[in-house]
Amino acid sequence: MTRSVISVRKGSPLKDIVQTMRRSRVSALPVLSTDERVAGVVSEADLLLDAQDMDETRAVTAGQLMTEPAVTVPQDATIASAARLMAHGHLKRLPVTDEDGALIGIVSRGDLLKTYLRPDEDIAAELREMITAHLVPAGAPLVHVHVSDGIVRLEGSVPDPKLQDMLVRVARTVPGVVDVVPRPGAAMSA
Repeated sequence: MTRSVISVRKGSPLKDIVQTMRRSRVSALPVLSTDERVAGVVSEADLLLDAQDMDETRAVTAGQLMTEPAVTVPQDATIASAARLMAHGHLKRLPVTDEDGALIGIVSRGDLLKTYLRPDEDIAAELREMITAHLVPAGAPLVHVHVSDGIVRLEGSVPDPKLQDMLVRVARTVPGVVDVVPRPGAAMSA
């Protein structure tokens, strides 16, 4: 995510919104309430829709133009869940909020796609560390991790089906993982 987010207040006038969008080269802005929470999002589409019915004498603010409630994502959300939200809502970006709903960043489609450029070696190292530190108890069978083009292959003899499923689920949460597949003939399941 990008941490330095350009935003506007609910009371920001139309002209300021347009100038901020143009200067920042963005097509939408989070709209913040007085307590720094994301109240909505105002986009170029919102501005254009309002322009059709615009009365030149009326003052228009971000609070009147914004789409609400804002679709946001919590800071601890997975990349997959953020991508699902974006795809479902046909959104280009999502404000990222802390546990109190305060804006802490913004994540774009491009940000999510960057994770798939992560080197296979980095993915494998992170997954190996997670497995040895948290999932496979001492003395348990060894699990080998192989990553190629973001596709994880888990190999080894893990007799407990619940642990097998957990290993696969955990592997799918690692940023940059495209898929997790078992090696034919291995005891791992997918």
